[in-house]
Amino acid sequence: MQFSQEDFEKAKDQLKLLKEDPGNEVKLNLYALFKQATEGPCNTTKPGMLDFVNKAKWDAWKSLGNLSQDGARQKYIELVSSLVSAESSKVKETPLGSKSVYETLEVTAKDNITQIMLNRPKVKNAINVKMYNEIMEALEEAAKDNSVVVVLTGNGDYYCSGNDLNNFANVSPTAVQEGAEKGAVLLKDFVNHFIDFPKPLIAVVNGPAVGIAVTILGLFDIVYASDRATFHTPFSNLGQTPEGCSSYTFPKIMGVSKATEMLLFNKKLTAAEACAQGLVTNVFPDNTFQKEVWARLKTYANLPRNSLAISKQLIRSMEKEKLHEVNAQECERLKERWQSDECMNAVINFFQRSKL
Repeated sequence: MQFSQEDFEKAKDQLKLLKEDPGNEVKLNLYALFKQATEGPCNTTKPGMLDFVNKAKWDAWKSLGNLSQDGARQKYIELVSSLVSAESSKVKETPLGSKSVYETLEVTAKDNITQIMLNRPKVKNAINVKMYNEIMEALEEAAKDNSVVVVLTGNGDYYCSGNDLNNFANVSPTAVQEGAEKGAVLLKDFVNHFIDFPKPLIAVVNGPAVGIAVTILGLFDIVYASDRATFHTPFSNLGQTPEGCSSYTFPKIMGVSKATEMLLFNKKLTAAEACAQGLVTNVFPDNTFQKEVWARLKTYANLPRNSLAISKQLIRSMEKEKLHEVNAQECERLKERWQSDECMNAVINFFQRSKL
């Protein structure tokens, strides 16, 4: 297809209307094609090594060699057209700050950071079925918005006390199998959302964490904790087995024996112990926790969004298939455990103790 000078001028005007930055590589290509189309092959003196910007432009123009002006004009028009087409067909991202309303969460967006706050402080942020579904919805929304990093934290004194055991209490004896099957599907979907989350995901553990709130920490990119936080996975006490891919991530992070102490024998870790064993990235004094953590988060949020997302993908991609496999196996084991007499008796004993 032949393009006229009028098409070339139109492409220049269309380029000015693009709302999204196409990135430095594309911009250099556009610059080079424009110069080649208007002036011909590069014959100017090469800029000095320390003149980084002009040297990059010169290199891009020089790389076009003896491409004709007509050929450069055609490539320029085609490139601009592809950028305009991509932008017009792209699904519009949720603007930062435009968040759904949730019953169990408080989700806010500011300074390129989306914060998902567990918001059931009266029950220590225990996760009921509604919260499970809302966390997944919030993660889906955060994955598409303009935030650079995403933070999960808790409202009140607790980060999260794990599963709301009323999820079990409301299941009738005749519906145990159905409840276990639905629970396993929900849990698998929930954990998969963390495995597949595309942006840097940071846990800000403001207080004690229990159960599922602890086990999924191995799927976060950074975990910051207050020195008053504790980490407890009392599965054996409840006749259950590990979830959140912890049967794989914990031995990998802290070694088999330390992971066994936690996952089999219910050892509760202090924040300092969790940090020493690699589960937590850094621990901060509680009285300066929020100030110090948010200073770091705001610094991270000023980094290039796409670069961070691509880097995370490189770090995590080799593990994804394994994590999905582990998640599926853990959920199958839990489905069996939830239907067992051992688990049922342990949960009943828990409720009896809690009423004393």
